[in-house]
Amino acid sequence: MNFIFISPNFPHTYWNFCDRLRKNGVNVLGIGDAPYDGLEDGLKGALTEYYKVDSLENYDQVFRAVAFFSFKYGKIDWIESLNEYWLEQDARLRTDFNVTTGIRSDRIGFIKEKSLMKKLYQEGGIPTARQSRVTTREDARAFIAEVGFPVIVKPDIGVGANDTWKLRDDAELDAFYDRLPAVPYVMEEFIEGDLISYEAILNSKYEPLFENMTVWPVPIMDIVNDDLNLMYYTCPDVPEELREVGRRTARAFGVDRRFIHLEFFRLRKTRKGLGKKGQFAGLEVNMRPPGGYTPDMMNFAHSTDVYQIYADMVAFDERRMEESGDKYYCVYAGRKEGHDYTHTHEEIMGRYGAAIVMQEEMPPVNWPQMGRFMYTARLKTIEETEEFIRFVQS
Repeated sequence: MNFIFISPNFPHTYWNFCDRLRKNGVNVLGIGDAPYDGLEDGLKGALTEYYKVDSLENYDQVFRAVAFFSFKYGKIDWIESLNEYWLEQDARLRTDFNVTTGIRSDRIGFIKEKSLMKKLYQEGGIPTARQSRVTTREDARAFIAEVGFPVIVKPDIGVGANDTWKLRDDAELDAFYDRLPAVPYVMEEFIEGDLISYEAILNSKYEPLFENMTVWPVPIMDIVNDDLNLMYYTCPDVPEELREVGRRTARAFGVDRRFIHLEFFRLRKTRKGLGKKGQFAGLEVNMRPPGGYTPDMMNFAHSTDVYQIYADMVAFDERRMEESGDKYYCVYAGRKEGHDYTHTHEEIMGRYGAAIVMQEEMPPVNWPQMGRFMYTARLKTIEETEEFIRFVQS
């Protein structure tokens, strides 16, 4: 089996996917724009061959790299980056090389465009916020007359919470249109709810081989726009209602053989057309693993190895390992440059050193969202988790 991994060095922990695939007998072929000598040793050891391009943005160069591997190793079975930024290019490559294990160009719009996502939510019977393509102020005012302020505006195609805004009144609406970038935007009704994500690794029958729940106490949009600290945590268990709506969403979008990250609101109060307090409403789908170190946090929370589970899905279409230990909350707390914190690094390590499983300075590209310094701990209770966040970020 030939598996082409696009940009296997980012995030840097993704070498683990390559390592587990290689251990399962998969021929792992890397394409990236980083020099080979700069790759981590673990990644070098997992790759059969690496093809460096000048830029992954240059489709012709990436196409030629895939063609070279196809000529040298035979039929390509998988092409993946597992990265939001490259999903559209991945789909185009699968289409051009007739690779059927993954989303192709004819379906990528439903995964990338937020306006098209709504259609599949509706077809699957998944409640979701009302939305409108708002090309003019008049369109926006008509939509707001229906749903009321506040509203959320965001690019129809976008990564993370980039250029996402909450508009509270007419003045903020006018200010938004005065500087509206030349890309399509959508507007959604604002929902009072806790941001919850459902992660799963699905086999070819849409069956989850692994499931996880992550809680995001502060939306990424607010963290970026208001310069707040990021905190979030993976949970030891997944509520049955989240399992049900997560599985139903995956089927509605027709995705199989993938590591997925689906975002939901857990309603804080009953809302007509969406559901009762505590129920889940769809926000966005992300047909790739969650960002940063979240896969590692799932491992710590479930005493498992999601990299191996994914590799088993690719190679055998089944799960061949079991969780073999206690379950925990695994919590990430970031600290941003320029903030004045109560507790020093030494105090944090002195109090939580035994529980901390990761601690490092993040790459500069992650600072606006994830903070410059991160502390990740494994704890037994939600109370301990909340106290850890307060201690690190106060």
